[in-house]
Order: sequence, then C-alpha cells, then structure tokens
Amino acid sequence: MRKNIGVLLLLLAGRQAVAQQLRVESPNHRIVAGLYCVQGADRGEWYLELSGMIPRISLGLARNDQAFWKDLRFVRAGKTVPVDEQYTVVHGKRSLCRNRANEVTVLYENEQRSKMELVIRAYDDGLAFRYRFPDGKDSFIVKEEMTAYTIAPGTARWLEKWNPANEGLYKAMKDDSVRQEWCYPALFNIPGSDKWFLIHEADVNRTYCGSKLSNIADGSTYKITFPDAGDGRGLGASSPSIRLPWQSPWRVIIAGGLSDIVGSTLVEDVAPPSVLERTDWVRPGLVSWNYWSHNHGTRDYKVVCAFTDLAARMNWPYTLFDWEWDVMGNGGALEDAAKYALSKGVRPLIWYNSGGPHTYVMATPRDRMLTHESRVEEYRKLKQMGFAGVKVDFFESEKQDMIRYYLDILDDAAKAEMMVYFHGCLVPRGWCRTYPNLMTCEAVRGAEWYNNGPDFTMAAPEHNCTLPFTRNVVGPMDYTPVTFTNSQFPHVTSYGHELALSVIFESGLQHLADRPEGYDGLPDAARTFLKEVPNAWDDTRLMDGYPGQDIILARRKGDGWWVGGLNGTLRETTKKLKFGFLSAGIKYKLTLIADGEHDKLLATSYQVVEGSSEVEVKMLRRGGFVAMVTPLK
Repeated sequence: MRKNIGVLLLLLAGRQAVAQQLRVESPNHRIVAGLYCVQGADRGEWYLELSGMIPRISLGLARNDQAFWKDLRFVRAGKTVPVDEQYTVVHGKRSLCRNRANEVTVLYENEQRSKMELVIRAYDDGLAFRYRFPDGKDSFIVKEEMTAYTIAPGTARWLEKWNPANEGLYKAMKDDSVRQEWCYPALFNIPGSDKWFLIHEADVNRTYCGSKLSNIADGSTYKITFPDAGDGRGLGASSPSIRLPWQSPWRVIIAGGLSDIVGSTLVEDVAPPSVLERTDWVRPGLVSWNYWSHNHGTRDYKVVCAFTDLAARMNWPYTLFDWEWDVMGNGGALEDAAKYALSKGVRPLIWYNSGGPHTYVMATPRDRMLTHESRVEEYRKLKQMGFAGVKVDFFESEKQDMIRYYLDILDDAAKAEMMVYFHGCLVPRGWCRTYPNLMTCEAVRGAEWYNNGPDFTMAAPEHNCTLPFTRNVVGPMDYTPVTFTNSQFPHVTSYGHELALSVIFESGLQHLADRPEGYDGLPDAARTFLKEVPNAWDDTRLMDGYPGQDIILARRKGDGWWVGGLNGTLRETTKKLKFGFLSAGIKYKLTLIADGEHDKLLATSYQVVEGSSEVEVKMLRRGGFVAMVTPLK
C-alpha cells in the first residue's frame, strides 16, 4: 500500500536475514529513497538507496566518545511531514523558489543507548539528509563521518581534484580508476540513461567544517572527508567540535535529468531563511575590473579612473578596487578614487586579504577583517566613503574555524549593509539564501587563469561548457568572464563564446574582466547587449547541452528572455533554437548575435518570433551566441 505523502515500512523476510526498509517518496513520486539495514531486521549498519541512481549511501558518524554507525538499533520512524514553503531571493537563477519535500525523521540508539536521528527529505529534484543529536548539553569532537556514496560500475562522472581554492578543472571519467580527494560538487550520469545526480552539501555552519569527497580507500565509494590538517598553514582543527543538541549540514543529492540539475535551487532550499529584515540595499549588478588586464592596476589612480569611466558608459553600477589600493598613486589615493567613482554614478567595491596566519599571501591590508571590532570599524569607514561592498580573499581552508570566520564576516557586513564577495574560497553551501548580501564566490578556475600559465588557453572551451552543469548549479560563481582581448596568455574562444558567458554564468556581482578597449571596440549590438544584460534572474531553463560539449541556456528577467549558447568542441555546429518557453499568443522581437565568418567577428540579425518558432544558429568551433527576446508592444 502506498500513502500519498508518507512512509512505507516493509518487513522483507528471507531465509537468512530480515531487513527493515523505510521508503520515502518525493511529492511527485519521481524520487524514491529506501533505508536498509545491512546485518538484520533492526540493528546494524544502515544505508540509503536512491532508487535507480545510487545503490548505497552509507550512514553514520563517530564521536570521540561513541560510535553511531556500527551497531545502530532502529527505534522508530516518525510520521511524514510535508515541507512546503515559497521564498524570494534578490539574486540567483530564480527569484521565486519553492522548498517542497516530504520529510521523515528516524530515531536510532547505539550500543550505549545514546540517540541519533536521521532526517530524510525527498524532493522532486533530489534527496537531502542530515544527522541530529536531539538530547544533551555536552561537547564532543566528531572524529569521522561515515557518509559515503557507492557509485554503480560504468557510471560517467565529472570531478575536480581537491584543492583548497576550488580552482581546478573538471575531469570527465567513465569509471573509478582515478582515486584521490575531490571537490564539491560532483556530477554523475547512469550509463545509457537520462538519470543524472550531483552530490554536494548545504547549511554548513559554525557547528561543523566543510567537507570533500574521497575514493582513495575504495574507488567506487566516495566518502565524506574532513579538511587536511595542513590546510590554512596547519591552523585550526580538522575534526569539528560540537555541542548538543546538534545537527549536521545537509547532505544533498540533486537528481533527475540534466534540466533538473541545472535548474535546481535545492542547495538554497535547505538553507535557513534570510537573516535580513530589509534587502533593498542588496543590489546585484555588473562590475568593471582592472586586475585581469592590469595585474597592478589599482595602484595606479589613472587606471582606476579609466575602469570607472568604462563602468559609467556601459551602465554598469560598480567598479572594483582590487589589491594594492592601499599604495595607490599616480595622481590620487583611495579617497580620491572613491569620490571620482561616485561622481560618475558608479559605486566602488574594495578588496581585502582575509589575513592572519592562515594564509601565506602577504598582500595588504591583511588584518582588517580578522576581528569583529576591526571589521565593524572598517565597514564604518567604507560606508562613509560610499563603498557598496567588500571582496575578501585567500581563505585556504574549510576547517570549522574558517567556516566561523566566513559567517562572522557576513554577519557584520549584514549589520553594516555591506555586500560581500568571497575569493580564494569555498564553493557555495546555500549561504546566499541566509545572507542575501553574499553576492558571489570565486571557487572556480576562471578567466584569471589566463594570467597564470598557458594551460588554460586550450582547456577553457570545454571547461566553460562543464561549469553550468557542475559548479554554477550550486550557487553564484565569479568566473570574471567576457574578455575579447588577451591577457598574459591568449584565449581561443570566439567573440560569440565570450559574449555568451554573460548569460551562461550566474553571479550576483558579475565582474566583466576585459580592458576598456575590449568593450569599446565591439559592434554596437554587442556593446548594447552588455549594457542591458541582467545578472539576477527570474527563471532559468536548460534548452540543450551536454557537459563539456555544449550548452544553450535561457534566462528570464521580467517579461524578456536572454539566451546564451556555447560550443566547447573543435567542430562547427548548427543548433535549432525553439521558443516553447514564450507566452502563448504574444509576438517577440529576437535580437541574435552569433559567430561571424571567423572567431573575432559577430553577426547580428533581427526577426519576429513566437512560441512555435524555430531559428537555426551556427556556432563556430569553440564558438557561441547570445539572443535577446523581448515582447513586441
């Protein structure tokens, strides 16, 4: 018997063993999770199964006093609780989000009769679960988390080798032959099917550390692993300290087709609601940025003014004063540059080293974010000078002490009404819902890597077509895109490809990285496009694509749609744009800016379309296109 929203408890009897199974279904019944005991009817090791996708998710953890995984006794499962709420966000892939799931809480006892709860939520687009110690006031150390995802043989996977800055390249693999530590998020595809899943974590807070995945011990099993002892120059404990009552971060699996993966807000859905009473001061927008083209640009007042002028004539609301602003010269200092920006109608943003002994980077200022008192004083000064937000860099650790540091920065910034951008940092964990003033995180190998060596030049096209299915799914990503000239090392992507990154990549503060002449030299249509393209969206839909090969993405703002397409391959391709997402009975003007005859030419065309229309668009190898679709009045 199946309950419409409920739990199905079954006793499955065999000749040698009896296993108790708990079945949890999503509201639309597409996602089904089963809970199993390895040893017997109600006592032993337990695991979840995500039906048709992950055959085994091992469960439990070990504290410094007791284990909660080897010999757990099933006590009871609570009634199914429907979770259903709507919430709005200031920036992201969708302005109106719905947190809708069926939740069940299972109570266990270990050998010492200490209690642990397992909270399971089945969503229409995935599964989330967490551990909870409901009783007590004592403090403990979590020595190890046993959560591990066993992946079926032959499953395709896209994984990034672990690095503290989360700035590696994703590697496409057909098996588990590579054994090492991996960054979040991790993407998998069941062979020969449209079943995809993305593994991540959310609601990491001061009571825990960030984690990663490791398949070193068993190639087919990706186990949650705590930070390395040497991260952050060896400061801070790798194992988190907890105080009861306590609950873990959510373990999140986004699941379904590729369109479900790309469109999901599950990481934010499970995060706590916003702590801000007002968000009118949180204003997403495009930013001019001088570092990519002038690595020491902010020490030069005239360069800073040139990029301020660029933002003003492109109608971008912000410009960033990056590192070395404290030694600015050649005609002006920080206060002069801030006044100049404000006189042009541009709000300045400003860089800080996260500082302290946890980073080897000595760039100054490196101590002003370290304490509550110094942050409050710095934010006060910045507000007086008209700054809208801060970029804080070089965290180099996801230990518990660093998680606390991130959240302390956000807390104080929220009280001061300052926006925040984290750089050299962790991948988003859903904090943008709780702290809408967290505008973006780097945590990606972005255009800055054209400065770091020749390897990124040929890797970028495929990489750009992988990120929308992986890193950018779980939160805003500051890749610093849309460059037409070259930095230290050239790019081989077409102008159409670069232009499309403004739509494909989502970031609450989108730092467009080229020098002024890179934008001034564009054709009128492309320059107009970059003056008007939003960076906070009302809806996002995947139209076509495959990781590492290509993608076509449609995003809506108001009653207009913006479409971006990328080709990451060495083959020219022609795609059909279908407009079924348009409102019925309304005609729209399509402005299509696509690859021209070669990679540095753009071809612009205009026509009228409606929901039933189809338009062919050609993409060069490593090419791309953009389109604006606006209703005719």
